[in-house]
Amino acid sequence: MSTSVRATGLLCQSDPEPVEWVNPGSTSPVLLVCEHAGQAVPRALGDLGLPDGAIDTHIGWDIGAEALARGIAARLDAPLILQRYSRLVIDCNRPPDSDSAIPAVSDTQPVPGNTGLGADARTARIHGVFDPLDAAVTAGFERHPRRAAFAIHSFTPALAGGPHRPWHAGFLTRRDMATAEALIAHIGRTEPTFELIANQPYQIDDDTDWFIPTHAEPRGMRHALVEIRNDQLRNAAGVEVWADLLSNAISALLETAP
Repeated sequence: MSTSVRATGLLCQSDPEPVEWVNPGSTSPVLLVCEHAGQAVPRALGDLGLPDGAIDTHIGWDIGAEALARGIAARLDAPLILQRYSRLVIDCNRPPDSDSAIPAVSDTQPVPGNTGLGADARTARIHGVFDPLDAAVTAGFERHPRRAAFAIHSFTPALAGGPHRPWHAGFLTRRDMATAEALIAHIGRTEPTFELIANQPYQIDDDTDWFIPTHAEPRGMRHALVEIRNDQLRNAAGVEVWADLLSNAISALLETAP
């Protein structure tokens, strides 16, 4: 691990690297990012005070998103940047100085290890986990010209006490509706019974999102944050279905997009 990460005092030698690259030398025009791929917690933070099993639920990571992102990267021979730490350590698709980046409560579950953090503790998580991902994404755009970028996520079928989310997939964007609509149309032709939607179950916002506002939009490239309902990604067969659908849709987009 680099000296800059060690110097934060958060991560030790036995902690995993914050970032994993897949196909780092690829010259593909597509860059893939998976900010909520991992469940790791630095040894220095213990179990964050969570009950057993909580880190394995949707509050700890995006279930199935890593496997799906790897499947798409393999099919497109595209570079993929994976973030290894739990979103409860720091949510790497949030502005790092936002309150939601290190939540004290996630979907009604208190996170005691995130309560009452001082400035130094927050800074250690930013420097140790968030900054390496931010640097990797910048490098991903600089290594080779890219025409499109996609963040791969999953969402839970229902938040605690909330309504069922019926959509099979959502495609989130603010300034590139053409890409979201093209992906929806292509996948819809293959799977006409799927419920596909733009800008659900979330919307892109400067206060609550990072990758699209900070990296994709300023570069003026085709992009979307892809959200797949996680009950479809809990086994290899489901992951394969969505990896095929998304890689085919992205390939078709690139054939027609400027």
